[in-house]
Amino acid sequence: MGERITLTASDGFTLNAYRAEPEGTPRGGVVVIQEVWGLNNFVRGVVDRFARHGFLAVAPAMFDRVEFGYESDNYTPEQFAIIGELMKKFDHKTAMLDVTAAIGAAKAGGKVGITGYCFGGAVSWRAAAHEGIGLSAASGYYGGGVPSYIELAPRIPIEMHFGDRDTGIPLEQIEALKARHAEADIYTYPAGHGFCNSDRPGNFNEAACAKASARTLDFFRKHLG
Repeated sequence: MGERITLTASDGFTLNAYRAEPEGTPRGGVVVIQEVWGLNNFVRGVVDRFARHGFLAVAPAMFDRVEFGYESDNYTPEQFAIIGELMKKFDHKTAMLDVTAAIGAAKAGGKVGITGYCFGGAVSWRAAAHEGIGLSAASGYYGGGVPSYIELAPRIPIEMHFGDRDTGIPLEQIEALKARHAEADIYTYPAGHGFCNSDRPGNFNEAACAKASARTLDFFRKHLG
């Protein structure tokens, strides 16, 4: 359904992206932020799914500034080691330039929301707190590191989805986030980390993912159109 495209950030950097548009007039735009695996099969599938639900969706390749074209469907310890090295070089400041470029592309669909998974969930939280980049709503999933950004105040309607069995994001951190940000809808599910990635059978929790995904669609329909 979708296609590979490129985006140009405001500093002139060109990055890869994946884009899918719905049949007929879009009801809004959605930026999808990857996990640490790049624009792999899972992320492209999420983009295609949003298009099927009527949104123009764009996923930027967030690691292109570190290793251009990196993506992997290989969820092995060896890949975790590679990603660990990539993360050491990742710059959160230029990341917002790439997110903004994706928002610009998604605006062709109308008001824009952002969503993301793990790494992308944290980027979604940070983007929601960023002023003037053109977002109208955010819905992030099990954002690794989000509790570290607890002092960042979202400027747009936001919801977050966490697994209450996520060993990397302890439940007490999620509760602290809830207490600090009463304006955010923060949900927990009886699941572990990565519960929406159907390409990882050991992590995927179909019931939890279906419930969270339905909430995201309802949230975007409310705030985007």
